[in-house]
Amino acid sequence: MTVPKLILATHNQGKLRELRELLRGQVPGLDVDTDVLDAGAIQAPDVAETGVTFAENALLKARAVAEFSGVLAVADDSGLAVDVLGGAPGIFSARWAGQHGDDTANLQLLLAQLADIGPEHRGARFVCAAALASPDGSVGVVEEGTLEGTLLTVPRGDGGFGYDPVLAPLGMDVSCAELSSAEKNAISHRGKAFRALLPHLVKALS
Repeated sequence: MTVPKLILATHNQGKLRELRELLRGQVPGLDVDTDVLDAGAIQAPDVAETGVTFAENALLKARAVAEFSGVLAVADDSGLAVDVLGGAPGIFSARWAGQHGDDTANLQLLLAQLADIGPEHRGARFVCAAALASPDGSVGVVEEGTLEGTLLTVPRGDGGFGYDPVLAPLGMDVSCAELSSAEKNAISHRGKAFRALLPHLVKALS
């Protein structure tokens, strides 16, 4: 097997699809289909998200997978911050309903918590911290991005993942789950964070 140049430090298939598209054609000499593997492909263990910010958790994951694999790794930590909940679910977004990764339960709980909140108070944003780390510790950088929006009262659309069906980007009358992948990547929190990370990745691979 060809030795990878980069590991995407996640087991989340939705994130992997987005990250591969965000990287495709953006880094000279990096073939996303042959040079990039994910955490599952190298059987990397899950990394405990013990940080208290998105940035801390992203860097924890990137560093752990870089050390495990012996090659550069990128990771992200992302979630939904709701104004009337004081920024929650925040770093607990993926396990808001108790079980990690249960998107349906997370959505149902969030909507129930906000059932009596009027549209003028349903402001929220997606937040993403993207991290790059090297196995020897010489590289460790984090970039962040946000997508401002308004929470809907019912899920809409079947694209994306996580809370995408309930957040409508500001100025738009569709949910993130109703956007095409290209439309979403152009404005998303993850797109912004990883585009900011690209110069660091290009430099690390050069």
